[in-house]
Amino acid sequence: MWTPTIVMGAIAVLLLVIGYTAGKGQHLGGLRIALRTTLQVLPILVCAFIVSGMVQALVSREALSRWIGAGSGMRGILIGALAGALTPGGPYVGLPVAAGLLASGASVGTVVAYVVGRSVWAVSVLPMEVGMLGWKLTLIRVASTLVVPPLAGVIGNLLAVRLDLAA
Repeated sequence: MWTPTIVMGAIAVLLLVIGYTAGKGQHLGGLRIALRTTLQVLPILVCAFIVSGMVQALVSREALSRWIGAGSGMRGILIGALAGALTPGGPYVGLPVAAGLLASGASVGTVVAYVVGRSVWAVSVLPMEVGMLGWKLTLIRVASTLVVPPLAGVIGNLLAVRLDLAA
């Protein structure tokens, strides 16, 4: 967890120094944009962490294991894919939820299906997609990706067993 933070911190400092040395106030403009983005993202990020924590606290490990754990098979993978498709928001929402599921005992395949389902089946994107691309192309795209999240989940479970990561 610390390595990505240190790397991003180093990149941020480097870019601030570059912006400062350019001498035209780019570093201040960048900091203003960063603050505005933080204020926009922070509420949803806090809510995502609350959801992640509440899933871990409210749902028993046994129930999670039964529904989405290593022994759940395709049922767990399909639940993960559907949950991913229905989860609104960007990676600030989905990744903390995925991490919470994994920490709560979800299988690797279920978490992989969740993350891929969020990307490929995102229900919240469909209205914009239909509006910009039309019904026909949207239906073609949806039909062509129907197997992707479950297949990714199956592959995730197989790799987890192979790499000895299975719960």
